[in-house]
Parts: sequence; structure tokens; C-alpha cells
Amino acid sequence: MTTIQKTRIAVLPGDGIGPEVTQQAIKVLDAVGERFNHHFEYCFAEVGAVAIDHTGSPLPDATLEACLKADAVLFGAIGHPKYDNDPDAKVRPEQGLLKLRKELGLFANIRPVTTYENLLHLSPLRPDKVKGVDFVIFRELTSGIYFGEKGTAADGQQAFDTCTYTVEEIERIARLAFEQARHRRGKLTLVDKANVMETSRLWRRTLRELAAEYPDVVLDFMFVDNAAMQLIQFPGQFDVVLTDNLFGDILSDEASVLTGSMGLLPSASIGIHTSLFEPIHGSYPQAAGEDIANPMAAILSAAMLVESLGMHEAAAAIRFSVQYILEKGIGTPELQPAIVYGCSQIGDLVAHLVADPKEEILLKAEKNSQRVSTII
Repeated sequence: MTTIQKTRIAVLPGDGIGPEVTQQAIKVLDAVGERFNHHFEYCFAEVGAVAIDHTGSPLPDATLEACLKADAVLFGAIGHPKYDNDPDAKVRPEQGLLKLRKELGLFANIRPVTTYENLLHLSPLRPDKVKGVDFVIFRELTSGIYFGEKGTAADGQQAFDTCTYTVEEIERIARLAFEQARHRRGKLTLVDKANVMETSRLWRRTLRELAAEYPDVVLDFMFVDNAAMQLIQFPGQFDVVLTDNLFGDILSDEASVLTGSMGLLPSASIGIHTSLFEPIHGSYPQAAGEDIANPMAAILSAAMLVESLGMHEAAAAIRFSVQYILEKGIGTPELQPAIVYGCSQIGDLVAHLVADPKEEILLKAEKNSQRVSTII
């Protein structure tokens, strides 16, 4: 008798399109469970603007407790114009995510950047520049200049922000990056500013020492100003990129535009207590309830979630299904596809292909005229 494995997932749909795209990710997780004999138990909780409206807090105690008890956290999106457009708001949705990162000890943010053949025309770069791009950025998330000592002089004429790192903080994310490189193309690039910054020199020394444990990984170094240019000029050269909090914040946003749609980009934040998986896009409140949001990033975040559980075949099945659909010219409106699907239809289709990969999609001629396809 086969034992069914169980995983407890805290689901935080959040605001705007968050609930819609998260629902599609859950459909896909349920398909994974069906095919791979795994049971996902979901605990839903509020975060962001919806939580403020109901409780006054962007991260209620009950939500934090659910996350701490979970094996993983599936996060939607947060943000609402009534808070974004109010400079005097004392409580903001984003405070919930920042507190959650701190409480869960989310020290490593991982962002894969992958381009798709059928969507190269959406990139702001020429197709030949972004064709075949496939790299991942590891950003340190809980230290550095954002968390160092800071202040402003009494007369307001001087301010300071201190950047501090320890070897332990660098090592724990560096090991993750080395391991990732080992299972990809075997190249790790550390991005820093070691020509002027002591913290960057500490990063380099620490990485050089660790490299001896990973002889199968080629380690190189790149100054951040050069890396910013190289990401635009020759993005295909990168495999695994490792950098600190500030540089990672900037470079990961720069890299996110390469694909032509943020609706295709997932992320993971690895923590001490548990890990969190979320699409990188915002809440896009204007599209909420319209069934036009692209759920691919949320679905691919679910792929990262199951991969973190050691379910590599399941993760591959999700990614293959997403790629298959895009190759067939199917997508949500912002991808300008040949065949337009709604958010929920994309979720249904990916879940169907994951649950039964032998099925084929047949695009009937009479349906094509209506820009709709049928699964047979």
C-alpha cells in the first residue's frame, strides 16, 4: 500500500489579482497531488490591504501563526490604491510582507528569469539578445544596508545608512547558490562592488573559500555597474547570479523586464522557519475580478514550491505544461497570443496537462475563430 505524503501550505491570496492567480496555482497543486500521490492541506489567511480592512493589521497574528505552522507559504500579491495614494497612511499593505519576511527568517530570495521562444517579441530587447536566456538570481534578503544602523542628524543636514554583513549570513545563501549552479550549467557569478566596499570584499573572500567545496562550479566575479550593463547587452551569459540585498533588489527588477511580461516570473524566499513562494508581479487592482490576469507566474511559483519538497518530477511537469501552452500560442491578453484565454482557463489547462500529460490539445477550427480552444 502506497503512503500518501502530506504537505501543509499556508495560502495568503492577498489583494487585487492575488486571489485569482493563487486559485489557479492551487488547481495545479491539486493536479500534482492527483498524479504524484501527494496531499496538500491548505490553510487560508489574510494579508495586505484586505487584512487591514478586516483587522487593522496588514499581517494579523492568526496569519503569522498559520505560516509558522506550515511546510510552505503560497503568497498572492498585496497593495491597494487607497493606501498607495495616501501619503499619510500609517499602516500599509507592504508592511505585512516585510514583517512576514522578518518573522519567517526569509534570508534568500530566488528569482528565475526564463524567456520563451514565442514571446521574444514582447521583450524590450531584440529577440537575438534574449533568445535562450535562462538564469536565476539569488538575493540576500535580511541583512545589508536595508537592515543596518541608520539615522539623520538633528539639523537634517546629514544622514547615514550602514551596510553590515557577517560570514554566516553570506555563507548560508552562497551554499544555496552553489548547489543551484551545480544542478544547472555549473557557473556562479558573484555581483558586488569589491573595488570600493569592504562588505563586498568580505563576500568575495567568503565565496573563494567556499568554492573549494564545489570544484564542479565555475565561480567568477563582476562589479555591479558592469553587471547592470551585461544584463542588457549579453543576458544569455548568466547562469546563477548571487548578490547582496541592495544590488539584488535593483538587478532582479532590471532582469524582470527581459521576458516581456512580469506575469511569467515566479520567485521563492527561503527561510529559517519555512519558505514562501510568490509571483513577482503586483496586485494590479484594475484587473481584479476581470479574469484577465496572467496566472503563469503564480503557477510557476507553485512549481518552485513542490521542487523545494523534493518533488522534482512534479516541478518539471508544471514547467513543461506552461511551456507547451505558450508554444501553442495560448495566453492571457497581455501576452498578445494567437489564442486568448482567461485566467481561470489557463489554470484549468495547466492542471489538466499536469494531471494527464498524455492528453493533447486540439485547437478546433470553429473555435479558433472565437479565439477559444478545446481540450479533447
